[in-house]
Amino acid sequence: MTDPLRHHGDLDALPGLVDLAVNVRAGAPPDWLVERLRAVDLARYPDQAAAVKAVASRHGRSPDEVLLTAGAAEAFVLIARVLAPARAVVVHPQFTEPEGALHDAGIEVQRVTLPAPFTLDIEAVPADADLVLLGNPTNPTSVLHPGSVVRKLCRPGRLVVVDEAFADCVPGEPESLAADPDVLVVRSLTKTWGLAGVRAGYVLGPADVVDRLRRAQPHWPVSSLALEACVACSTQAAVAEATSWAEQLGTGRAELATQLDALPGVSVVADPRASFLLVRAELAGIWDPLRARGFAVRRGDTFPGLDAHWFRVAVRDRATSAAFVRALEETLR
Repeated sequence: MTDPLRHHGDLDALPGLVDLAVNVRAGAPPDWLVERLRAVDLARYPDQAAAVKAVASRHGRSPDEVLLTAGAAEAFVLIARVLAPARAVVVHPQFTEPEGALHDAGIEVQRVTLPAPFTLDIEAVPADADLVLLGNPTNPTSVLHPGSVVRKLCRPGRLVVVDEAFADCVPGEPESLAADPDVLVVRSLTKTWGLAGVRAGYVLGPADVVDRLRRAQPHWPVSSLALEACVACSTQAAVAEATSWAEQLGTGRAELATQLDALPGVSVVADPRASFLLVRAELAGIWDPLRARGFAVRRGDTFPGLDAHWFRVAVRDRATSAAFVRALEETLR
């Protein structure tokens, strides 16, 4: 196995398997977005002005509070290398790339590991932490923390970084802190819009912090395709489409969770709000026999705080989910 902090779902989704390991929305990008991207003039150098304005308007921010990045991954690298915190805390279980970026920058990380059901405990965060990083909704738990609780982590001398890669899985994004003036929020277009290959993301936060991060970027850090995606996906029509998808997702997610919870020896983390479920099975390492039955799920033991009894499964269409539940039931027998 690779370094656990560098293990992602694409490594579990081997060719020929039904991919339930990667959280990109099935059937995306939509045709209208593909057509927008096809029309981009690739011979010109990228100009960020329209994209910055569109993202700022989408979230009610000033343009100087927006930093466009080559996906969320670049944002985490910039945060680690530029801000260089003295005492960084990462709340786990969560997406491991931010901690990996901190390690690569030579920064020691203190983990705050939440036990199931993975409710955020702000008292567990050391008082002297000057950078606190968490996801919301969290990958892989699918837990949505109340924005008011996350906001309580803020204090003088501390920067709170919230990974909201899956925020648009929640209709209306009620717990998002994207408009909060004091929090640094990282967003991505990868999941909802199926743009993993385009590398489109951005950071929202205090202008002085955003400026420090911007100064560390090279010229033309974001491709013309990613810039066009930021403009296209920030329109009112696109936000409405994302909301409609999130509502449909909620129905499929609830059905899949109910079916999985009905299986002996299986339990799903309660009240999931993202495009996936975190599942615990009495049978450890169940991803191997599931692979033999044609399904790829995201192994859980590479996430700090989880072991080989946990796995993450993406929510797909009703037929795919039903087929997966049958395969899991047969595996458990």
